[in-house]
Amino acid sequence: MAIDSPQDKMLTVREVSALLHVHPNTLRRWADKGIIKSFCITARGDRRFMSRDIERFLAEMNRPPQPQGK
Repeated sequence: MAIDSPQDKMLTVREVSALLHVHPNTLRRWADKGIIKSFCITARGDRRFMSRDIERFLAEMNRPPQPQGK
């Protein structure tokens, strides 16, 4: 797997929050709850997100609801 492939690109909190149209603190809270996968890259706690994980998150959020069975 090539590190330079677009699917493996690491995105910052600012980039992902702009893509998802949410506040950076909302994104951090989602990452803390495990709603969206993130990686801590420094001792300070800087986060990065894999672009493929963001694509997967968007696909799951845009999936039509399943009909309820009786």
